[in-house]
Amino acid sequence: MTPKANPYRGKKTVVLGLGRSGIAAARFLLRCGAHVTVCDSGESEVISERAELLRKEGVVVISGEGAAGDPAHYEMAILSPGIEETTPLVLNVKGKGIPLIGELELAFSLCECPVVAITGSNGKTTTTELTTLMLQGAGLRSASCGNIGTPMSELIMTGDVWDVLIAEVSSFQLETIKTFRPKVALWLNLSPNHLDRYPSMKEYREAKLRIFENQQESEWAVVPSGNDLPELKARSLTFSVTSPEGDLTLQGTEIFYLGTPLLDLSKTQLRGPHNAANAMAAFGAGIALGADLRKMGEAICNYTPPAHRCEFIGERGGVRWINDSKATNLDAMEQAIRSVEGPLILIAGGKDKGFEFAPIASLVRERVELAILIGEMRHRIAHDWEWTPSVIVGSLEEAVTLAAEKGREGAIVLFSPGTSSFDMFRDYIQRGETYRRLVERLPH
Repeated sequence: MTPKANPYRGKKTVVLGLGRSGIAAARFLLRCGAHVTVCDSGESEVISERAELLRKEGVVVISGEGAAGDPAHYEMAILSPGIEETTPLVLNVKGKGIPLIGELELAFSLCECPVVAITGSNGKTTTTELTTLMLQGAGLRSASCGNIGTPMSELIMTGDVWDVLIAEVSSFQLETIKTFRPKVALWLNLSPNHLDRYPSMKEYREAKLRIFENQQESEWAVVPSGNDLPELKARSLTFSVTSPEGDLTLQGTEIFYLGTPLLDLSKTQLRGPHNAANAMAAFGAGIALGADLRKMGEAICNYTPPAHRCEFIGERGGVRWINDSKATNLDAMEQAIRSVEGPLILIAGGKDKGFEFAPIASLVRERVELAILIGEMRHRIAHDWEWTPSVIVGSLEEAVTLAAEKGREGAIVLFSPGTSSFDMFRDYIQRGETYRRLVERLPH
């Protein structure tokens, strides 16, 4: 493959945001020979430390109040995915007519191997990890990147040679693509999420659909069977856990491809229909790439699901405790509730993301004995679930204490917030680890 030309040498560029993707973008541009400035409106000890590191590497950093009023003109701006385009920092750049892209688009412009891109409201991280592990098992040099934690530009800078990169991509990242064109695009699902950022589901869906925007007939789209997606240019592979109509189907605990058995999920640590769908999507990527499916199936048997997603913490007094802190929307919460059997106490709530909890009220009424509600959303959830016994508390610690008091032998306590953590915690990881510590302190 002919190396891609470097279009950034000598360019005057600005990166907006000092998060991990912003730092990676700045270093990537610096290595490409660009003149790099980073602007971040925040003021904290962490930002100061990051700014000092970049300055030592030759990057100009403007932080605090002055960032949004930076008077300089640049040839190109790179936006970190967590920053909305309506903020003063971004409006200052857009008002000057400076072309704006994201870190994903920046990295892809110099990526010299095929990319598998994975999006969806739920299951992205698990599917990204599964796909990477399974392709590695099939002998392909592959690595995970994107929204899963390692920016793509950070991987490319290592200089390692890859057969394929597997990128978890969020709607935020897809907002700023121009030429991003994955060899294989995996669309897992869509459910209400991020409605504090998007005016409605329509805009959220349109951002997600951009994963297919630049694909051509030579690429692949791996999508749920019976989906309502628009007509796609790429060749389609379909999967379904409920219908026999897909290319990849589920019969009992066994995954089939066009009638041929691929994997018995009972031999893995994956449980529940949502994980079956994730595994099917991963197989779909392998089919599109011509990978050895038998070896992919063998590799999946060594996979351990990520922490904070339907993670069994332990048993206390005959009560099983499950950590599903990664459930940041209703669909993830619904999947978690359906994946457990037995008397159920549900701990839910968190940041107000602009959606209602009424759509799953009937399921909660049927399956949940007691809902313990926390965070900004606690009163709204109690209203939406008026037919389910519920208690509103002020903290996660109070919720765990109450659940321990109410839980009888054989019961399950499921911590599945159904929304984001930012009203009370830094992120879902800190929220999940806090829950874990609180549970571990309980008497056996």
